[in-house]
Amino acid sequence: MAAMVTARSGKNPQSGFRTPNQLDGGIESKVTPTTFEEREDLVPVHGGIDQPVDRVVPLSERADFLKEAETLSSIVVTRADLSTVYRLSDGALSPLAGPMGESVWNQVLEKKKIEVDGRDYAWTIPISLPLTDDEADLAQDGDSVAIRDEDGNVVAVLDEIEIFAYDKPRYVSCVYGTDRFDHPGGHAVEDDPRSKLLGGRIRALPQPVNPEYGEYMLSPRMTRAFIRDKKWDKALAFQTRNPLHRAHEYALVAGAEKLTGAGHYTGVVLNPLVGELKGDDVPASMRMRCYRELHDHRLLGEGDKDEALWRKVGYDISEVFELIGLDIKMFYGGPSEAVMHAIYRQNYGFSNLVIGRKHADAPYDDGSPIWGDFDAQEVFGELRISNP
Repeated sequence: MAAMVTARSGKNPQSGFRTPNQLDGGIESKVTPTTFEEREDLVPVHGGIDQPVDRVVPLSERADFLKEAETLSSIVVTRADLSTVYRLSDGALSPLAGPMGESVWNQVLEKKKIEVDGRDYAWTIPISLPLTDDEADLAQDGDSVAIRDEDGNVVAVLDEIEIFAYDKPRYVSCVYGTDRFDHPGGHAVEDDPRSKLLGGRIRALPQPVNPEYGEYMLSPRMTRAFIRDKKWDKALAFQTRNPLHRAHEYALVAGAEKLTGAGHYTGVVLNPLVGELKGDDVPASMRMRCYRELHDHRLLGEGDKDEALWRKVGYDISEVFELIGLDIKMFYGGPSEAVMHAIYRQNYGFSNLVIGRKHADAPYDDGSPIWGDFDAQEVFGELRISNP
């Protein structure tokens, strides 16, 4: 059965680290009841800040923004990195206000944390933008640069930049816990010819709406408003990069029934990643059709749900089931990525996240495992960094 992880930032009694607390993986955690009279949102933004970071340039300023960008040197981001640009700007990666500079990058690799106002917060995969040697030669620390997509369109400007070396072996060792590169995460790093990294403060234009499933893509602020409007006192998210199979569905239903049975009015949100995936994963457009079928025809839990529980509370699980997509790339990082998945969901306002068996898992090319089946659950109890 999947473990339940709250996406609520608080001091973990086991680790002393400000990280999501685990409810159902062998780690005890006190849950403080939440009322709407006490605060608007179910959970705070990661990093202890008041609201999700907002570095989005309104369309009313686009003409001047593009004119400024034309005066700057440019870097080109891949489709995978493009989603990172948009998530940095809309607050999904709060408290970051842009890609990491060298000192923060190294701190994440070494200590699995970031520091905000003298306090430590969980962060397990460093986020910076790769760039080529030629691109690096056209800029210097402190400059501003334009960020363009693969078609040459300006999507953002990065200010107060910092350029530093991309130590790929160290990155793979620290993030994936192995020195080998023969796995999806390692291949993504090794096959990337770029050898430098870029940090700075970002300003980005709004992300274009995907015509196939754009109506299901909400920003962190929009999702938080959606949750408030629903008047839920728990909001459970389910992470997936695949079409749902029965075990996935059961894990989501079991999590919803655990919280509902404990007396919480719980929203149940299928929150799939629709960012860049490895080549043999099912494309996002096809997966979203699958998810919509489950949602629109109110099929969640058919044959699996506890009918007596839902009769008792007076509504059906399908009436609190929603679909919201998350456009961010997969790292195939196992335990490291599980922590990041919880951080994303905290920033979107979810109070709980299902962490499943082999979460964010991808084996070596020979099929042997990199991590144990439940390492992604156990990592939440293994963080051992104390706050000052």
